[in-house]
Amino acid sequence: MLDYVGLEADLSAEEKLIRDTAREFVAEEVAPDIADHYEAGTFPTDIISEMGELGFYAPNLEGYGSPNVSERAYGLLMQELEACDSGLRSMASVQGALVMYPIHAFGSEAQKEEWLPALGQGEAVGCFGLTEPEHGSNPSGMETRAERDSAEGTSADPSEVVASEDADGFVLNGEKTWITNSPIADVAVVWAKLTSDDGSPVRGFLVETDRDGVETPKIEDKLSMRASVTGGIVLDDVRVPEENILPDVTGMKGPLSCLTQARYGIAWGAVGAARDCFETAREYQTDREQFGGPIARFQIQQEKFAEMATQITLAQLLAYRLADLKERGDLRPQQVSMAKRNNVRMARDQARVAREMLGGNGITTDYSPMRHLSNLETVYTYEGTHDIHSLILGEDLTGLSAFS
Repeated sequence: MLDYVGLEADLSAEEKLIRDTAREFVAEEVAPDIADHYEAGTFPTDIISEMGELGFYAPNLEGYGSPNVSERAYGLLMQELEACDSGLRSMASVQGALVMYPIHAFGSEAQKEEWLPALGQGEAVGCFGLTEPEHGSNPSGMETRAERDSAEGTSADPSEVVASEDADGFVLNGEKTWITNSPIADVAVVWAKLTSDDGSPVRGFLVETDRDGVETPKIEDKLSMRASVTGGIVLDDVRVPEENILPDVTGMKGPLSCLTQARYGIAWGAVGAARDCFETAREYQTDREQFGGPIARFQIQQEKFAEMATQITLAQLLAYRLADLKERGDLRPQQVSMAKRNNVRMARDQARVAREMLGGNGITTDYSPMRHLSNLETVYTYEGTHDIHSLILGEDLTGLSAFS
């Protein structure tokens, strides 16, 4: 695999093992059928528990069954999963960075013990409810609301309501959309404004999807990320008990810190997609003969290989540097924005070049670049659009906000 400046030579034995395990799993269990899943618009749900057994969900967390691997090892895992398909990496990324991470960072001990082992083993599936139909790039404008309620689980007859501490809870109403995993999720981390408290602060709630009033409709007819389960979360007077609120975070710091974790994984994953495009194009062009020899011998094709390899290598260097900063606790969200912005754009551009290098054959599902290219249109947009990350960087570099 492309590693032009020998970055993988410095990997630890554990990091190499995680890389190789993920690469072998993808090659044997997922890659043979991923094009069929993409064409059918399905996710291979049968591998969810196997991915859990292999430790693919939030392995960089500590305790509760997680192996606490290095941040570089986690990045390598995301790279290998997305080399197969962005939908595969998204499933693991949401499960780990957007569901397990907030429970681990902000949850009660009871919440951690209930959910982290089950999610980590793939025995339960989670999703992350932030984006709304009218609020994408501006999540703080969310309309989903929660209100304190003391009638949890009581009858319709007010005379039978028993006022007790055990009955306290919340009622949630609202709608979330473009939610990876929601149609197959057992629990949703839902962010809502607690309107019954002063200032209506944003709070996180663990909402089991089998509760009355919860619907998780699947989004159909996607032209991108087809091998990924995407849906919505509809909340209609959904009652959850007091113990379901994440106790240790208030405000937008909660969901935004989760997105920083996920964007870190995306920065690595995009490199995997680009690398797979490069390898596919190189294999094709060295095997395919025209005008008496392999087409890879032509100067115009070699210029494309040189540029692809350079751009992928630069993105790899950025990802590896982020891993070092994250490992020692010095990583800033703006630095993650730079990597997400750059690496996804790079991968989208190189997927297009690889597709053209395959000629007409490149538009079929027999080859991965056009599937990657289509998927990367979504990755380019989700978890902060390219333009939003540009503005985040602009504010950090100039001290002037474009949002106000």
